[in-house]
Amino acid sequence: MTDFKLIHGIYESVINHALEERLSRLEENYAVTKNQLDSEESSFTLALHLTKLIANSLAGIKGDDRKQKQAQFCNQLLEVIGQNDSSFPVESEKIVEDLMYLMQIQDTRKKPLSRPDTPLTNAALFTGTASDLTLESELKKEIQTADRIDILCSFIKWSGLRLILPFLKEATAEGKRLRIITTSYLGATDIKAIDELQKLPNTELLVSYDTERTRLHAKSYIFHRDNGFGTAYIGSSNISAPALTSGLEWNLKISQFESPYLWEKVCATFETYQNTSEFTRYDESSRERLTQALRHESGKDNDKEDYMAFMDVTPYPYQEEILDKIRAEREIHDRNKNLVVAATGTGKTVIAAFDFKRVRKEQPNAKFLFVVHREEILKQSRFTFRNILRDQNFGELLTGHEKPESYEQLFCSIQSLNSQDLCYKLPEDYYDYIVIDEFHHAAANGYQELLEHFKPKHLLALTATPERHDGLDVLKYFDYHIAAEIRLPDAINRKLLSPFQYFGISDSVDLSTLKWSNGGYDKTQLSNIFTGNHIRANLVLQKMHEILLDIDQCRALCFCVSQNHAEFMNDFFNAHGVKSAVLTAQSSVQERNTVQGRLISKEINVICVVDLYNEGVDIKEIDTVLFLRPTESLTVFLQQLGRGLRLHEDKECLTVLDFVGNAHRNFNFEYRFRAMLGPSGENVIDEMEHGFPHLPAGCHIQLEKEAQKRILENIRGSISAGRQAMLVSRIATFESETGKPLTLENFVDYHHLKLSTIYQRALFVRLCQRANLRDDFEFAEEDRLRKGLLRICHLNSTYQLKTLLELLQAPAGRLAALTEDEERILTMFHFSMWGRNTDIKTVQESVAKLKENQFFFSELLDVLNYLFEHADLVTAKPELPFDCPLELHANYTRDEILAALGNWTMGKSPEMREGVKYLPEINTDIFLVTLNKSEKHYSPTTMYLDYAISDELFHWQSQSTTSTESATGKRYLNGSSTILLFVRENKNTDGISSSYCFLGPAKYVSHSGSKPINITWKLLYKMPARLCRMTERMAIA
Repeated sequence: MTDFKLIHGIYESVINHALEERLSRLEENYAVTKNQLDSEESSFTLALHLTKLIANSLAGIKGDDRKQKQAQFCNQLLEVIGQNDSSFPVESEKIVEDLMYLMQIQDTRKKPLSRPDTPLTNAALFTGTASDLTLESELKKEIQTADRIDILCSFIKWSGLRLILPFLKEATAEGKRLRIITTSYLGATDIKAIDELQKLPNTELLVSYDTERTRLHAKSYIFHRDNGFGTAYIGSSNISAPALTSGLEWNLKISQFESPYLWEKVCATFETYQNTSEFTRYDESSRERLTQALRHESGKDNDKEDYMAFMDVTPYPYQEEILDKIRAEREIHDRNKNLVVAATGTGKTVIAAFDFKRVRKEQPNAKFLFVVHREEILKQSRFTFRNILRDQNFGELLTGHEKPESYEQLFCSIQSLNSQDLCYKLPEDYYDYIVIDEFHHAAANGYQELLEHFKPKHLLALTATPERHDGLDVLKYFDYHIAAEIRLPDAINRKLLSPFQYFGISDSVDLSTLKWSNGGYDKTQLSNIFTGNHIRANLVLQKMHEILLDIDQCRALCFCVSQNHAEFMNDFFNAHGVKSAVLTAQSSVQERNTVQGRLISKEINVICVVDLYNEGVDIKEIDTVLFLRPTESLTVFLQQLGRGLRLHEDKECLTVLDFVGNAHRNFNFEYRFRAMLGPSGENVIDEMEHGFPHLPAGCHIQLEKEAQKRILENIRGSISAGRQAMLVSRIATFESETGKPLTLENFVDYHHLKLSTIYQRALFVRLCQRANLRDDFEFAEEDRLRKGLLRICHLNSTYQLKTLLELLQAPAGRLAALTEDEERILTMFHFSMWGRNTDIKTVQESVAKLKENQFFFSELLDVLNYLFEHADLVTAKPELPFDCPLELHANYTRDEILAALGNWTMGKSPEMREGVKYLPEINTDIFLVTLNKSEKHYSPTTMYLDYAISDELFHWQSQSTTSTESATGKRYLNGSSTILLFVRENKNTDGISSSYCFLGPAKYVSHSGSKPINITWKLLYKMPARLCRMTERMAIA
């Protein structure tokens, strides 16, 4: 029906002829937006559209024989379906004409069923009002008629549990499975309630003891029925008497029959929680630990060390990613000196402890040194290591007051290390593993002896601030290479940093014509524009009054471009009633401490600073940051932002005021917004135009109209947008702008580009020619092989890359004696570079043709070397019943997969149009899984079909025509073939078909349904953290 009113607003309506005609009559001032229905969602959308039409038609049927006519009408529709689908069983699906409704099937040997008062096939809302049913009464009946029960809640009170406990006892005694997930949140759970649940048979109880990490506030009661009529209650009620009986709680009942996609999400999310390390299985041996956690959460126990002794500390997923990257640096690139960059408070010491734990497994007697700049954090660091290593005797302190018995496991300050002359007492290879915290200090005097003397097997350096204000070089110790960085969104989602509210304010200044050199503005020109600019200063003050709750209660850090600018703003603030002070790099330590103390006590409300983004200002209480200067370096921007992101009990969030002027075209807004977005926020322009839907938890970005316009123009015109003219322009000025030699690697890394950004446009050598940096050349296959380079930008298998680099540079005689693996790797490469439609007959001929143009071949080697040097995940071959060159967790296109498995050869390449294929020659089923079926970023009807439940369990849905009785279905379920799983997030990336990540072989665990079959597979090799991030759609952030 399309008789709704057409007014200014948003819609989601299928356009029929009537609506199309009405739209054509709208006045000229109305702009109509239409979208093509997404192919993956169209079936659901059209069915919903027809449901309303059919319901209206059925309601319009009147008369004594109404039921018979309604049945006939429905049966006519079924006949139409049969006419369009020969496999549809029309006769068996026809409705009997007296319109009977199956209500129950009673096993007479069992207790009579007690039916819930609300329907199984429709949603219902419980609001706790007098006219509503109580949640307690419905849950009892749901428990009685369910086949399996899952419960998720923050806490369990005895007063609530005893209301439903008899029914849970009866259900579990009958063999029904009960799973409950809860937490120690606020210490509210009654230990007696947990004790009683633990006694029940067929019951599994999971508890989170660390609610700061897990933050579970969801409440759901899920009732599975094997007949497909499951129900779930999602809302606000924990298991307590008031919540179940009398409180004004809202709970929505959803139906598996009515809303299958919601049901799938509910079940998938619970299953993911059930298999995450965030929740621990509870048994009798866990009672003391839970009791301690409840006391700690309720504030009755303040001994953190005793409490933490009960905690099994596991790394967050993003910390696992960093550990994987450090491992890759060592194993792939032979880099044993590694720098990790992370904001203060994000768990750098935890990463070091877990990394050392890995090393210690292989070398139990490894000698260890931990060096810090400030003695006061030594005990906390040792406490972290002891906890993670589960060794309360690990490590001794060397301080001004404490002397160790041994130097073998030592925590010390740099001052103590130097005063005790350890560099002279101990040989250079004494330590196997050294950690240097706050490594930005190491560029200054005091650390040189340590760095020059000791030669450990592993050096791990940690810092929040790799760029120093004094120009001393921190990165040179690591060949200007950062091993890993903790992403800002990860730390905020984990409540390790404060959330932020970022306000982009339209500034009146025009910086577009200022001099730009060495990656930034001319500081003198900037200072001259900002210093003495009363119009701009008034704008800053006006926005502070508009946005801040009370300036007199804020603690703000104001970043200025120069000492003159800082002093001007300080004078301006004080003249206008805002209490302010100035700190610069020249300020004494005593002056810094005094000014910081005044800010903490709110004697002043603003500190105007210049270049003090390192150790100069470190105040947890800072709740406001003002960017009164453009910050060109992303690293410095994050360092400055990080000054306000430290957690503090008085701080709800950090308020950020960024004044956005008309920037120079080389200034890059995209980097900073991408850094602030969550993992889904790849396309910054889309994020901005849709109101930043993927920000970290609790964060907000608001851009004024003119500021947003300038930022969008800047991003669209930036080099990362990949416009050929911009690429050519920046290539032409690269060496003078950066002081670096122009190479593909230097250019791509300096500008934070993806290789695909280059090859979407042209060969790099062609762009250099268009920048007048080399002579023109002719190359007949140029565009075809440019596309080939674009198709290999995903390669990350170190085995594949090493093999290609060796074979491509080998003499012709070497290619005449290839192993089967080498033959297949070159075949994979052939299809990537040349495609399927070619006259080339052998891999030797394929390689020879790639070498015909020396410019291209040189660039091809540059690309492969770049991919190898940037590989950051250790890959390895899985054990399979046949030989093939595929490596676990590496990326491959469909063509490469089929060639690697021998299905494609130089002589044949049969079609594969579906996402599944059986290869009888090796008795293997391959599944090519695309997680985002729809082109939309968020599609609730399709995104819960295929997903990782945990790092080793994967939920997969077969094709809709596959039944459990079919030969294919039986092969899946009885495990008679090898199952290989390949997964990608989206269908397309950078304009071409996306590659798949090889998850390896999988074994059958369980299934449900038929046509399609929902199967849970167990991966024989666990996924690394970065793949879990992509595939676990319901994972805790």
